[in-house]
This record gives sequence, structure tokens and C-alpha cells, in this order.
Amino acid sequence: MKELVFITFVFLASLTQAQEKMLSKQNMQDYTPEEIAQLQTKQLTLDLDLDESQQKQVEQLHLENAKARKEKQELRRNENKGKASKKEWTKEEKLQMKNDMLDKQIEMKKKMKEILNEDQYAKWEKMSKEKKEHRKKRMHNKKKASMNEQKNN
Repeated sequence: MKELVFITFVFLASLTQAQEKMLSKQNMQDYTPEEIAQLQTKQLTLDLDLDESQQKQVEQLHLENAKARKEKQELRRNENKGKASKKEWTKEEKLQMKNDMLDKQIEMKKKMKEILNEDQYAKWEKMSKEKKEHRKKRMHNKKKASMNEQKNN
């Protein structure tokens, strides 16, 4: 009996945690590009000890990126309205998207290198790599869970 209560408790705790993650993602989507840029800049200021001039430049850069992301989200959302399933991308579309993403990353690195001093830039690079690895791990776990779910069905 105790085991059943314990298992139920663990299940409910994990369910609650999953819902909280979903809500935080949805809440981030509700922010305006200006609010997102401001939050990102403040976090970077804390992490890298940016001066006021750097903060203004970084916030402008974050604002441009946030606006571009919002526009892309809206475009994709409008394209997918009324469609039952997600669009399958062609090889050329995937290649173009990957190239665009890499171009943006290169541009971001160039601009950040101009704004930050050497120590700040090195720390920013390290943080970027850690975030990238974390995203890769998370995506890998999602794929793994999806494959397991498909096997069970």
C-alpha cells in the first residue's frame, strides 16, 4: 500500500513539473521582443558584468534578433493555420534553413566580438557552447522518449 502511495506521489510530482515547464515556455512566447531583449540583456549583464555602453549595444542586438524570431514564428503559425499536420520540409528547404541559422550565428559572433572585451567574449563563448550542448541533450532525450512512445503504441 505504501508503495502505491509513493508511486502515485512521484507520478503527480513529475506531471506537475512537466506542466510548469510548458507554462513557462508559453509565458515566454507572450513577451514582446522588447521585453525579451531586456531580459536577455540583464541576464548577460549579470553574467559578464557589462558596462552601460555594452548593455545598450547588446540590448539592440537582442532586440533585432527577438523581432526576427517573432516574425518567423508568426509566419510559420500563419502557414500552418487550418492544416491538420505539420509541413514536411524538402531537402532544399532544410538546407536553406540551416544555412540561414548558421549565417545568423556567425553574424552574432562578429557583433558580440566587437562589443565585448576579450575576457567577456571568452566567457560568452563558453556559455554559448554549454547552452548548445544542453539543447542537444534535451533534443536527444525528446527523440528518445518519442521513439519509446512509438514502440509502446
